[in-house]
Amino acid sequence: MNRPLRPVGAFSRPGDGFLIILAPMLRGLFNFLLFSSIYIAVCAVLMAWETAELLSLEFDRFNYAGFVFFSTICSYNFHWYLTPGSPRHSERILWGQRQRALQLTGCVIGMLGAGWFFMPLAQHWLPISGAVALTFLYSAPKLPMFRWLSKIAVGKTIFLAAVWTYVTTTLPALIAGKLDADGVYLTVYRFFFVYAICILFDYRDREEDREAGIRSLITRLEDPHLDKLYYSSLVVAWICAFLLAPAVPLFALFSLLLPLVITGMIKRYAQTHTSDYVYYFFLDGLMMLSALIHGCWRLAGGI
Repeated sequence: MNRPLRPVGAFSRPGDGFLIILAPMLRGLFNFLLFSSIYIAVCAVLMAWETAELLSLEFDRFNYAGFVFFSTICSYNFHWYLTPGSPRHSERILWGQRQRALQLTGCVIGMLGAGWFFMPLAQHWLPISGAVALTFLYSAPKLPMFRWLSKIAVGKTIFLAAVWTYVTTTLPALIAGKLDADGVYLTVYRFFFVYAICILFDYRDREEDREAGIRSLITRLEDPHLDKLYYSSLVVAWICAFLLAPAVPLFALFSLLLPLVITGMIKRYAQTHTSDYVYYFFLDGLMMLSALIHGCWRLAGGI
């Protein structure tokens, strides 16, 4: 006997209606955390925390974390506010087009928050001002008066990796007054790891950058040479992680190596799956993976 047809709009289980209502809310919350740059700001804070832990740095960690968090919120919202719509219509750009006022608000809140947390760190104004200047210069080509910078910024990918490395690794060591050999190894590790991830981002946007006249190594190199650059960066990071081995616990070495292995394995997938969620959630999340492992180990009572 045929089963009776279910009325239109009826749900197969009692909880289905609740899930249908809840799913868009959860997706909206996820998009907000991801595309408002709160997620990437948390990544930056955790990376800076990991630096302090690995190098045993003594400095005002709380105010530095607040400064990094709000500075990241400010700089990323500023960057995306200036980013025009793309022919690809990525999820992030579409979200930004709908949330222009929110992006501008995030930029202002980030600036005010960064200023508040900077005050206790004011004695370190010189190295901090370097970070602020570098961060601004990355987005400066999007402003009409600085658009000429995009024509000469051959090292765009290198520049971005350097900014991330400086803020999350070198600057904490400079503020603490302890940039020793281990600090150099961690700096080089962090730079080449982040650089490999930046290569994937720039590869995804390579054709658009070429059309816009943006010059970088990624727009100039052919795929075989780009592959060599990508894997060579991971190898250098791998070597530097092992150079840190005498100074860090075994679990910390594992936490540094695991993201490199995943990054090496994810290249082909990332190049064929260009979803914003793959890039801005998964790839950006790889940068803080070692810090998450480190933190969970500590919470679990590890040494």
